[in-house]
Amino acid sequence: MAQDIYLTGITTTGTPHIGNYVGAIRPGIAASKDPKKKNFYFLADLHALAKAESPERIARSTLEIASAWLALGLDTDNAVFYRQSDIPEIPQLTWILTSMTAKGLMNRAHSYKAMVQANEEGGSSDPDKGISMALYSYPILMAADILMFRSTKVPVGRDQKQHVEMARDIAQRFNHHYGDLLVIPEPLIDDNTAVLAGLDGRKMSKSYDNTIPLFADEKQLRKLIMKIKTNSLEPGEAKDTEGSTLFEIYKAFATPAETKAIAKHFAEGIGWGDMKQLLFEYISDHIKPAREEYQRLIDDPAIVEAELKRGAEKARAISVPYLDKIRHAVGIRKLG
Repeated sequence: MAQDIYLTGITTTGTPHIGNYVGAIRPGIAASKDPKKKNFYFLADLHALAKAESPERIARSTLEIASAWLALGLDTDNAVFYRQSDIPEIPQLTWILTSMTAKGLMNRAHSYKAMVQANEEGGSSDPDKGISMALYSYPILMAADILMFRSTKVPVGRDQKQHVEMARDIAQRFNHHYGDLLVIPEPLIDDNTAVLAGLDGRKMSKSYDNTIPLFADEKQLRKLIMKIKTNSLEPGEAKDTEGSTLFEIYKAFATPAETKAIAKHFAEGIGWGDMKQLLFEYISDHIKPAREEYQRLIDDPAIVEAELKRGAEKARAISVPYLDKIRHAVGIRKLG
């Protein structure tokens, strides 16, 4: 039986936060150390262009995210870690796939439909106001990312499942026309992966500006944790762990035994201030070993650049010959 190939992309549009860590980085790093798995991890800087981020923000985010993965122990000998824009075969494949993609399929993308709906509800006469072609075609670039390395499993959250389904549709249509060249991927959804709430109780997200940066210094980390929204129950009053952002964040980092002990504190009426201090100390201790290495990499970007270049060489050893086969199949060939 063929080995499964796992692929994970990280969009370079912000500073990595603790939600990214427990949801994607921590499980990804654990998987990178498994010799039985073939893993690809990439920094999706071309995707970042679709979000119209500032050039400085994209460049800084690329450094911060790469440094975070490396500082936390990504095994780049066993896995392939690369920057999307270092693989020119990906945009080439994107255009080939674009020629096979029905506009109707793109019209059904959840993110596109949500923006159209927002425009219509906002009273705009143009339903496509503010929607670039990069944003509209985003799922095709994502399909190229997935299909370029013959990925069989793509770990995604439920909100990203549609993108993998679109990649499947595009690959099947391509194969119907040109033969079975593309591997049909499957979404891999882990319902046990923690989805953390942010400072305001909504899902932790850069879009909501409610995140806790993973490598915030101790002073900033404490300040942010103290801002986490809680209810008005006094110290001594029993508190429910259900729906508590403080409890959920603690649980995402702690062992089952530690989580059980904190649940007991909640039942006994721990004060919110005490719980916030406890959470701050726990996260700070958990992250501390990697914080020094992260800062070393941030201060010397050449180390990170060399690691990404090494990953790109490994990736292109696969993408160059594979794209040659795809180009030949669609009729883009040497003449004699």
